[in-house]
Amino acid sequence: MAKSHELKLIQMKEYIQKLGSSTEKYGDVTLERFLIEKSMDPLKAAKMFVAWEKWRVSFVPLGFIPESEVVDELKPKKIFLQGLSKNGFPVMIFQGSKHLPAKDQNQYKKFIVYAFDKAIASGTRDKETGNEKLIWIMDMDHVGYKNVDTQGFISGFQILQAYYPDRLAKLYMINMPWFFASFWKIVARVLEKSTSEKIVMVNNEKGRTQLIEEVGTEVLPKELGGNAILVPLQDVQVPNVNKC
Repeated sequence: MAKSHELKLIQMKEYIQKLGSSTEKYGDVTLERFLIEKSMDPLKAAKMFVAWEKWRVSFVPLGFIPESEVVDELKPKKIFLQGLSKNGFPVMIFQGSKHLPAKDQNQYKKFIVYAFDKAIASGTRDKETGNEKLIWIMDMDHVGYKNVDTQGFISGFQILQAYYPDRLAKLYMINMPWFFASFWKIVARVLEKSTSEKIVMVNNEKGRTQLIEEVGTEVLPKELGGNAILVPLQDVQVPNVNKC
């Protein structure tokens, strides 16, 4: 670790203490994610960390979201966890055609957290590099107007940006319907640069080839050009999911 980097980490820890919080439970790898997200600004990173810590205590008091609290969102089997990409990142696939706007927004938000936590916990934890990111594929094939959920998409990205700093490796948007562009313009307004620069719109064969090459046929389902079978999120057993 460079001296300047190490100094910023020390400063961040000092700011966290001044803000009335503690870093005892967390290693430097966790703290560094907040620094990276905030462009190496120790004070901004400290504020984000403290807000995240308070949120975890209030929204995820058990350390994880029990399946019993997200039953309605699990029923459609719209999210799949496929294993690791060539770079060792967990691959999560969302099928938009199986999604309907939630009647219970709180349960929907818990479901987002359940999905992110489980996907991250399934990854390869590298103490040296903090390799705990994920690849998110949004498959919009056969999506109709009934599946369009502007508020749901915005909530998902807001949770990702506020509470999962530097967790997204890449987000692939694939099989977008013709009307998707106008909907996406609304969602894109809430995206921070650190998020939007990781989004890849796959709209031609070249893009599909890139997706297959970067992710791998071993984890991509046949529907997306791979050889794997889709594995529903709830069917994947992940130890220590409460340690995310």
